[in-house]
Amino acid sequence: MPDTFTRSTDISRDNTRVNRDIRAREVRVIDDVGEQLGIMQTRDALAIAQEKELDLVEVAPNANPPVCRLMDYGKFLYEKQKREREARKAQKQIEVKEVRLRPKTGEHDIQVVLTKSRKFLADGNKVKVTIRFRGREILHREVAFNLMKRVAMDLAPSSIVESQPAFEGRSMFMLLAPGSSVSKDEE
Repeated sequence: MPDTFTRSTDISRDNTRVNRDIRAREVRVIDDVGEQLGIMQTRDALAIAQEKELDLVEVAPNANPPVCRLMDYGKFLYEKQKREREARKAQKQIEVKEVRLRPKTGEHDIQVVLTKSRKFLADGNKVKVTIRFRGREILHREVAFNLMKRVAMDLAPSSIVESQPAFEGRSMFMLLAPGSSVSKDEE
């Protein structure tokens, strides 16, 4: 057989063996309509692929003998990438929204933050609750800790605490994730 058959040899980027890259002596061949052609020498399968102007693609390399399929590999890759793009569009990116408080935050402002947090959680986002300390406020850490506990309890029906309140520098953080009972109707 002449060594001029070079269809799609450089397309394979995902470690899939195509055409001359197939190393096995014998392969089980499936044609382009899904019918089994049986076990044959790799060079014979390549000859059939060349005759039909298709690629010989190794689809099950761990089988004994490896299973190869006759297909247009470029078209196969294009459709695979198209399916992956559609799957990525369907996925929802989870964002982390931050709400900030201070130890001396008033009651109304706390209610506003709770309402915003409920909306973020209903949209499927995580909420990072931050309490910032200024000056000597850091001496009264228990006030901030109680405020964090209150926020967590008020948001408990629609969230779960992913990371407990912790200090970092002059701030205290807590991360809330959407709970199992969250729906778009809650607000």
